[in-house]
Amino acid sequence: MPPAPGQAGTVGKSEAEAEADIEAEAGTEAEAGTEAEAGTEAEAEAAASWRALGTLVHLVVTEPRCLAAARSLLEADLAAVDLACSRFRADSEIRSLRASGGQQVSPLLAEAIAVALRAAELTDGDVDPTVGAAMSAVGYDRDFEQIQHTGPAAQPVTVRTIPGWRQVRLEGRTLTMPEGVQLDLGATAKAWAADRSAARIAREAGCGVLVGLGGDIAVAGPVPEGGWRIRVQDVTGSPDDPPGGPYALVAIRDGGLATSSTSARRWQRGGDVLHHILDPRTGLPAEPVWRTVSVAAGTCADANAASTAAVIRGRAALGWLAQLGLPSRLVDATGAVFTVAGWPDNTSELSQNQLAGFMHLAQQR
Repeated sequence: MPPAPGQAGTVGKSEAEAEADIEAEAGTEAEAGTEAEAGTEAEAEAAASWRALGTLVHLVVTEPRCLAAARSLLEADLAAVDLACSRFRADSEIRSLRASGGQQVSPLLAEAIAVALRAAELTDGDVDPTVGAAMSAVGYDRDFEQIQHTGPAAQPVTVRTIPGWRQVRLEGRTLTMPEGVQLDLGATAKAWAADRSAARIAREAGCGVLVGLGGDIAVAGPVPEGGWRIRVQDVTGSPDDPPGGPYALVAIRDGGLATSSTSARRWQRGGDVLHHILDPRTGLPAEPVWRTVSVAAGTCADANAASTAAVIRGRAALGWLAQLGLPSRLVDATGAVFTVAGWPDNTSELSQNQLAGFMHLAQQR
């Protein structure tokens, strides 16, 4: 069940390491907007934080005795995802892919690609996994921590053709894609990994769990009293510090919450200020209409697909998210806050039906 003001463990979450938007007092990505204040009102919960996949990892469990086992499971999961999906590792499986009439990929990579293609379909191509070459062209060709944040323009930033997600076919574990396609799963892999690991930890460790990977938060298993509290804000900071600007405190009981941001993961080349969310129609960073977009959905993967697409759609995102019925909070470049589809006002709890927008859309297709 989704956001509603809560009382239990707080988490913060922010995307892109999110330095910008969701700080969950319970545990979400902390880089751009959602950060789980792994706070636990309580002694009844236990938490741990570290870095992996180029972002902040936040883990909260409802029973302290489960923390060590949960962390072990999560570390193993993230290591496997990194080896399969990282665009920045020479030894990753995705880097070994070549144009082919049909190549076998591992079950893990096949699942990750399937999630990316589903996101592309549900967003009408706004979230496109074939932006890999374009992403490198604008300078995002290594872990973000290694990117020089300012520098001269080595070459003009120009429009670049994106091959398009429809050029990629996946049947079981058989992947087919034409020459020139470089897959980038950065828009979907962390959210999917959060969903996957949260479900596994709840199942194998037998406790309630919140997994936050940057701005992507997923929860599973038994829920703390009052739900998993998450502070969503536009200015990134420590969950232990008072919020540095407007914020919303919400609580989720299942599913996920994701924040996408154009103010996190930015760099400058000459006169161009760039960020990591590309519009596949131009091959360039999306216009920064929205500083951050936070969305709650039945899964973190769906929430993230919607928040990313909303950044790309600009003002049209308000009507699109409302039509889908996905509770969302959008902050524009001036700092004005917009909420749609029942995003909680700290006085009411969202119903389970409010998180099912993408599921309904998928069933209609």
